Amino acid sequence: MEPQFKAKPTSLYNADYQLWLDQTIAQLKARNFSDLDLDNLIEEIESLGRGEKHAIASYLMRLCEHLLKIKYWEAEQETYLRGWKREVINFKLQIQEALETSPSLKSFLQDSFAKQYKNGRKLFLNASDLNASLIPQEPDFSLEQALDEDWFPWQPE
Repeated sequence: MEPQFKAKPTSLYNADYQLWLDQTIAQLKARNFSDLDLDNLIEEIESLGRGEKHAIASYLMRLCEHLLKIKYWEAEQETYLRGWKREVINFKLQIQEALETSPSLKSFLQDSFAKQYKNGRKLFLNASDLNASLIPQEPDFSLEQALDEDWFPWQPE
C-alpha cells in the first residue's frame, strides 16, 4: 500500500492576500484574537520595518550619489545641476518624512551612512565614468550636512 498524502490546504494568505488582510483587520477590530493567522501577521509586521529601512537607505544612497554629482561632475554641471539639486531636495524631504513618522530610524541612518555613501559613490562613478581615485572612498561630508536642507557641497572657486 502506498502512503496517502493529504494536500496541504492553501492558506487564505497565499490564495488571496487582500482578502486575508481585510479579514485580519476585521478580526483585530473585533478583538477576535483566537482566529488570527499569527504566523503571517508577524511576518507582515516584520516586513513593514524592513520596508521602512530599505526605503530610507535607498533615499540616503541616492542623496549621496547626487551630492557627489554636484561636487565632482563638473563637465555635466551646466546641463544637469538644476535637476541634481531638485533630486537632492527630494531625497532630503523623503528622509525627513520618514524620520518624522519613525524617529528611531535616525540611528539606522547613522549606522548605514558609510555603506550608503559607498553605494551612492558606485552609482555616481558608473554614471560619470570619472576616475575612481578622484572621488573619496569615505564621505567628505557628515550625515548631518547631507540632511541639512540648506547644505550643498559646492566646489571651492
